[in-house]
Order: sequence, then structure tokens, then C-alpha cells
Amino acid sequence: EFNYATDRGREIYALALRKDVKNPFPPESDEVAVSKEGDASKKDEAKKEDPSQDMTIDFDGLSARVTRVPLEAANYGGLEAKSGYLIYSVDPTQYYGRDGDIKPSVRVYSLKDRKETTLLEDAGGWALSHDGSKLLVRQGPSWFVMDATPAGAAAKKTVSTSGLMVDRVPREEWAEIFNEVWRRYRDFFYVPNMHGYDWQALREQYKPWLQYVATRTDLNYVIGEMISELTIQHAYIEGGDIPLPPRPKVALPGARFAVDAASNRYRISEIFQGQNEEETYRSPLTEVGVDAKPGDYVLAINGQPLTGADDIYKLLRNQADNPVRLLLNDKPDTNGARTVSYRPITDESKLLYFRWVDRNRKMVDKLSDGRIGYLHVPDMGQDGISEFIKWYYPQLKKEALIVDDRGNGGGNVSRMLIERLSRKPLAEQFQRGVDDPFLYPDGGFLGPKVVLLDENSASDGDIFPAMFKEAGLGLLIGKRSWGGVVGITNHGPLLDGGTVNVPEFGFANLQGQWIIEGHGVDPDIVVENDPQSVIEGHDPQLERGVAELMKQLKAKPTVWPTRPAAPVKLK
Repeated sequence: EFNYATDRGREIYALALRKDVKNPFPPESDEVAVSKEGDASKKDEAKKEDPSQDMTIDFDGLSARVTRVPLEAANYGGLEAKSGYLIYSVDPTQYYGRDGDIKPSVRVYSLKDRKETTLLEDAGGWALSHDGSKLLVRQGPSWFVMDATPAGAAAKKTVSTSGLMVDRVPREEWAEIFNEVWRRYRDFFYVPNMHGYDWQALREQYKPWLQYVATRTDLNYVIGEMISELTIQHAYIEGGDIPLPPRPKVALPGARFAVDAASNRYRISEIFQGQNEEETYRSPLTEVGVDAKPGDYVLAINGQPLTGADDIYKLLRNQADNPVRLLLNDKPDTNGARTVSYRPITDESKLLYFRWVDRNRKMVDKLSDGRIGYLHVPDMGQDGISEFIKWYYPQLKKEALIVDDRGNGGGNVSRMLIERLSRKPLAEQFQRGVDDPFLYPDGGFLGPKVVLLDENSASDGDIFPAMFKEAGLGLLIGKRSWGGVVGITNHGPLLDGGTVNVPEFGFANLQGQWIIEGHGVDPDIVVENDPQSVIEGHDPQLERGVAELMKQLKAKPTVWPTRPAAPVKLK
């Protein structure tokens, strides 16, 4: 499970294949052994093992002949064994929303000394030579070769790639990539019948198009047409050797501007509020010390005069790596103007998202008189689990809860959310001086719940409402979801670094029926967010969610358990 309490769950073991094999890690003693005269000659007379017997396996009792290498548990990988040493990588724990606590490293363990040595920190791929004497290790863009011993890193040598070149014929590459994508679908598609299509015939149908392919983008189009014949979602082909120039970074302020026709000057029409305690939702013009407000005239940017005839964003191009200075005033001239400096961002989409969610939360609070909680789950990955954690637990005392799955981009953490939403409080604990009880198990929600979904609830965002309903947790309100739930993986990059994802993991119910794929999840209550209502500031789906929960609360109010009377135990 990746919904874990332990995060370093691997150890390294030795398995004795024969009963007469000695323990490779016998108990150590600090006593000094006294050597007697003649011991050396006796060693020479010791019986030598017959090499032909090396691979003899005594299967009787095999599973019990396990010895743990005396190393702490970690995220080990790539284990290699050579005479006298073990070589392996230690990787960081993978988290949603942040980097691991350590850098990946390559290490060597001496069987004789029982000591571990780190050969290279922040290491990428590595390989052991065939004879076990050398290691080739990647660190960032550089490669190093070293002896495969604890002292090897001290004398590592850089492997130069400056003269490496390759002759390539694009059309031959494109043909190979086309065939490789076809093979991966043949070998890994989640059902071998290819949805009833003749996969061989489809390759022959699209193969002639290759003669007209002039760019890698053309190739992606041809491949996309071929795999789309299978009528399945998640059939993605992307990337490859497509030369694109770097895009200029724009020093965005988290605001909107409008030209005042009378003065021909820009004014700040809106400043996104954001939430500055989180870098994700930082709004530059609202930070402490930035004296900017809606209605201010923007007279200059970084000393460059600005009028309504200019493109304001042109002056913000390529400025994202440094503070930006705005000359502001409450009137359209420089008399009494002030200069403010802000630390820019390069993407305002998170601030727009936060504004939408904040509006929804306030609407639910107003319509329910503070009785119903609200949270939105943007995807089933890093952002989704972060938003759920941030907004679910602080609202456990609400009488009911709306979980908004609309626009959910998918991922794979819906099972975590379902598990928490399914927790049924079984008991309570009280602490002296604290009126609110602690529920058992932790994180259980007492009141009713509903889920909102729409046409853009996709992938694991499809699965979430379906499993919410399957678990009997509440009503689904909105529109039928996207309908793509066959999970994907890729098996390494294509020849030029491009990516193909093959739908490999079909989703079915416990009655053995494929579900959701190609249809989506039907809501219990269909509600359309029609354009006129949205333009007028309404959200019919959200409003219906509040209405349904208020109806349930009227029929069965949510009542929190109370503190029992203090027991009297006098006899």
C-alpha cells in the first residue's frame, strides 16, 4: 500500500542454498583470538570445495535459511553482489506534495568489515561492469567511473561526453517509433482481444501514412489516429524530438488591469487575494509591505513609462527572476506617486482556482448558515491530497459535508479519500478542560455527505464518485462524468525520448463487469450549470447540494456526543 505508516520497508537478506553453508554474519566477539603454531599449515590442508557443487540446492528447509544483512531498513534498489561486497542504491521515500527526505545514493557494503560506504550522493542511474571491478554512475548531467570498492569514490574519473555524436535518419526513427508503439499496445493493452479490432490490420492501414510524415508532430498525429481506433480513453502519445524555443517568463503580479479611457492609463482592476502562507497560493500584491490596491494607476514598470497604448505584459516579459517595481498613484499623474516592489509569480492559474474555491466555500456557508462544510478536490494526485488534508480535518465538526469533484483531473489517491470518508465513529474520548471529544477512530465524519461531479471529473476523478456511491456514503449531484478509468503505464521512453502510455489496468465491479470506461458515472440528481445561471453568479449544482443536505439534516439532525457524567467510585 502507498497509504502507509512505514516508509522504509525494504531490507537485504542472504539465503543459504545448502544446509552446510556457514552463516555469513555470525555473532561478533571482542575477544582476541590466540594463534597457535601450526595453525597456518592446517589452513592449507583445509578441504577445498568442489566447484561443481556450488549450485547444489537443498530445498528441504530452504525458506528457514535466511540471514538478514545487518543494515537498517531503507528504500533499497538495484542490488548487485560481487566478491566481498554488496552494491545497491538507497532512494528517498516518495511523498505527494514534497521531495523525499534524502538524496538518492549509491552505496557499497563490505561483507568482511560489515561497514557501509556511500560512493556518490544525488546519484542517478548506475551500472556494474561485467567483471565486477568498475562502476559507472550518473550524477546530474555528468558520468563517473570508479572502482567498485569502498575506496573507489576517492579516485573517481569523469567520463567525457563532449565528443559523443550520433548519425540519425529521422524517417527511419519515425518508422521504428511507429512500430514500437504498435508493439506496446499489442503486448500490454488491458485485454488481448484489442476490443475486437484486428490490430495487425490497423497497423497496415496506417503504415502508408508514414511516407507523408515531415515532422515528429506529424508522427504523433498518425500514431494518435491509429491508437484512437481502439475507442478507449488514456491513449496518450506525446513528446519526442520536437525542437521548441524556451518561452519567456512573465513577471505576473496576481492582478488584472484595465485601461482608463479618460486618462489613457492602466489601473489595477482586481487583486487576487490568494493565501500567502502557502507558496502555491501566494499573491504578490497582497504580501506584507506591498502598498497596492484596486483602483491604483500604474504609471511605470521598472522605470519604463506606461500608457494605455502599451501592452502592459510586454514590460513584464523576462522579468520573472527579479523583483518588479511599479510606480503607482491614486490619480493618473506622477505627482505624489509611490514606488512599490513585488516578488512576481509566473502562473496565476492557482490564484484563479483559489478564488473559485473560496467563493464556493463562502456560498455554502451562507446558504447553510454555517452548518455545512465544503472542500474541492482538484485532482487525485499531489494537489488533490493536499487540498483534502487541508480542508477535511478542520471541518469535522460541521453537520454535513459537500465534496466537490468537478473538474478533477485524476490520479490515484481516490482510495485514500474513500477510506477516510468511510470512517464510522465508534466511540469518543474526553480530556479534562477540553469540551470537544476526540472521536475513535480519528477523522470520522458524523453527518451526511454529497459529492458534486461534472463532465470534467476524469479518470480517478471518475472512480471517486462511483466508489463514493458504492460505499453508500451519499448522493451524487451534477452531470455524468468523463468516463475513462483504464489505468496507464509506460515502459520507458521511445527512441527519441517521446512517451506512449498504454491503457493496462481495466476497472471492474465485484460482479465481474467492466464499469465506467466509455460511459462515465451517472449522478443521482442531474443538475446542469447553465450559462445564464453561471453568468448571474449562481452555481445550480452547488446550490442543489446544499439544499439536499439541509433536507437530510431536517429529517435527521447531526448530534455530536456529549461528555458522560463523571463517575463516582466510592464504595
